[in-house]
Amino acid sequence: MDLSHSRPSGGRLRFIATAIIVLAALAILISLGTWQVERLHWKEGLLADIAERRAAAPVPLAAVEAMQASGADVEYRRVTLTGSFDHTKERHFFATFEGQTGFYVYTPMTLADGRILFVNRGFVPYDLKVPEKRAAGEVAGVQRLTGYVRAPLEGKPSSIVPDNDVPKNIFYWKDLWTMAASTGIDRAKLVPLFVDVDASVQNPAGWPKGGVTQFDLPNSHLQYAVTWYGLAAALVAVVIGAWWRGRKPAAE
Repeated sequence: MDLSHSRPSGGRLRFIATAIIVLAALAILISLGTWQVERLHWKEGLLADIAERRAAAPVPLAAVEAMQASGADVEYRRVTLTGSFDHTKERHFFATFEGQTGFYVYTPMTLADGRILFVNRGFVPYDLKVPEKRAAGEVAGVQRLTGYVRAPLEGKPSSIVPDNDVPKNIFYWKDLWTMAASTGIDRAKLVPLFVDVDASVQNPAGWPKGGVTQFDLPNSHLQYAVTWYGLAAALVAVVIGAWWRGRKPAAE
């Protein structure tokens, strides 16, 4: 019995396979473009929220902690602090600022209730890493300052980021718990936040230099969305072009 008419021809099978691949690729490209549009809306909302927080009046640390306990996002909230620094336990985070290489100086501050909060006092150039070279800026006594709340990282942000060099007191990512452990601070007394001082905090002799918080978050999602949608459109154009060329001989 001849079954040749009951089976798809080789050409028809190739057409079906090609159609499936093209449709799958098109679906992926459109999905990626749509995802980037969603990310764009999220990023724009986040940037607007950050701008609103920066413009708000600073609040006491207790108010920020209450917000955090209720599940609110406290990143970049403006806060007021009162406490005393322990400069013998400052930690150094490798950074660049205004074209210079150096460190952000994270110093534990003892609050009125006895708890300890790591404060990013600002930037010092590489050759001022040693505190003795900027002794004037090692302010003593009770300090009152304002700054921005920063949440600690849960882990190393990327595999390309170097491991923290604890013996040399050089941190490449902000590991709050290791900073505390390396200084002998009791974890139970540690406030699970960082605070970056703002530019209003002026230290004697100018170092550390406050106001180093970065607010310009990258926002390339529109460009990525255009790229993915553009590739989807190009794929459709290629398929239509191939179909048109394939039917021309039949029309002649």
